[in-house]
Amino acid sequence: MTMDLAYLITPGLAWLCAGSLKFVINSIKARQWAFGLIGYGGLPSNHSAIVSSMAALIALREGLAAPAFGVALTLAFIVLLDANSLRRQVGRQAAQINRLAARQGESPDLRERMGHTPLEIAAGILVGLLVAWLVNQLPWV
Repeated sequence: MTMDLAYLITPGLAWLCAGSLKFVINSIKARQWAFGLIGYGGLPSNHSAIVSSMAALIALREGLAAPAFGVALTLAFIVLLDANSLRRQVGRQAAQINRLAARQGESPDLRERMGHTPLEIAAGILVGLLVAWLVNQLPWV
């Protein structure tokens, strides 16, 4: 059995596309190169793009009834829920801790941009779906 390279290329390409878009969007917003804003949070969500690209590719290649699609969809829901709830709460806690540290004269150093808004998640899903569709269309993959 040989590995279909599309399953290796798709999540990497989704990550690259979402990350590049995020960098461009953040750079436009900041009106300067946004190297300091690379990481968690922002539009589009890299994590959402990665997991949705894999689920979409499996659906396109193997069908919605494939067990692998069920596993990919389950993983995608876990990642999406985590991005919207847990990681956003961690970011809010970091902001409060940073404010407390600043009041005490310490330099705040916790990253506050952790999670994603529903719009950022939806944009990541859209990127993932488009990448999966594009890879599926390529005749050499």
